[in-house]
Amino acid sequence: MARIIAALIRHGDYHQLENTPSAWQPYPLTEAGKSHARAAAENLRNTLIKEKWLLHPVCDSSQLLRAWQTAEIICESLSNHKVLTNKTFHNTNQVNAINIDSFDALAERSVGSAANLSISQIEEIINTDPRFDSLPKDWKSNSRFCLPLQGAESLIDSGKRVANHLLKKMSELQTSVKHPTLKLFVGHGAAFRHAAYHLGVLEFKQIAELSMFHGQPVFIERLEDGSWVHLFGEWKVRKKKSQYTD
Repeated sequence: MARIIAALIRHGDYHQLENTPSAWQPYPLTEAGKSHARAAAENLRNTLIKEKWLLHPVCDSSQLLRAWQTAEIICESLSNHKVLTNKTFHNTNQVNAINIDSFDALAERSVGSAANLSISQIEEIINTDPRFDSLPKDWKSNSRFCLPLQGAESLIDSGKRVANHLLKKMSELQTSVKHPTLKLFVGHGAAFRHAAYHLGVLEFKQIAELSMFHGQPVFIERLEDGSWVHLFGEWKVRKKKSQYTD
């Protein structure tokens, strides 16, 4: 059975509203964010050549614009490059483009009906609703806390959603490839970290200790026994008392 590796890629920097949970904000990449995506493509290209992996021709992306734009830049950069030659998927020696499939399942944690409201606005809404207790101080970063609002989910639940997507796609891939193959997933830092916990790649305490660099892939492998292991690609160590922005 051939090796299968997933590259988890956090979107590039984007025009995030100030003091507002990133969640489902619909805004595009900044110029810095586009540079992050181009750097990700170069990282991926070098890794594919060094490791002699084939590249799966479909990149899975979150539906949110910042992730889709990141995926688009990466795929355009890698398309028509020799690393894409892949008889397993294309029955040809010709170089092919990478396609993007977008999925709701790869989105960041939902704050439900509070989407795109500021932190202070959300807290005011909760405080003025007689049905709810005041929010805990760490409500935004607490992995298990879920806002008591329609459509909201906890970070740990968003990670489970992402982990389930990774499991499904990589399980399917594991049964079909004959050569070591890399598949790209473009999404969001917090959701990916919580997914890594569900997959056994991170311990629970590490979720809060780590973040992800914009556009820097983290490579994890699904082994034959169904377990997962972190190969390489650095997690970002979160500074103490740093602002939680993902």
